[in-house]
Amino acid sequence: MYVPATVAMLRTLNSDGELAAISNTAFALTPALRESYATGGDEELEYAAMLDAAKASLRLLGTEAAADPEVLMRRAVVSADVDDVLLRSDLDYAVVKLAGPVPLAAIAAIHLDTAEAETAVRAAAAVIDEADLGDPDAEFVLGDAEDHELAWYAPQELPFVLELL
Repeated sequence: MYVPATVAMLRTLNSDGELAAISNTAFALTPALRESYATGGDEELEYAAMLDAAKASLRLLGTEAAADPEVLMRRAVVSADVDDVLLRSDLDYAVVKLAGPVPLAAIAAIHLDTAEAETAVRAAAAVIDEADLGDPDAEFVLGDAEDHELAWYAPQELPFVLELL
């Protein structure tokens, strides 16, 4: 499963040893997501769920940036192995609701934007709602951010990654 996050949430994960997803919302390869694609293996569909989580991270960043314009604008997605989830296809095909915080021991990987993505991510976070409503200019801006691949880190690398930010 893929939990949308921000650098601030990663710092809390590092200090507290668990990640509390906003509204316990995460994304996963669900039966509804599988049915929504005509073709694609598990790896491709899991990547689609991770991209949904990265898009949700933009919304979190937009909220943080409204309160603090100096916030570090990097999308973050935490991959975790969690079984106790509730399918929420009423919200979207890949959406699941977690039972509670995700412990560090359940985390498989951390995906984070590099510094090169910050300008595109800031712009995308500002227009994410317009993009969802079909504004072609906003979709183009969102695409610029999505063109940046998230870097992959093992959970034990988290303290070092945060120290270097």
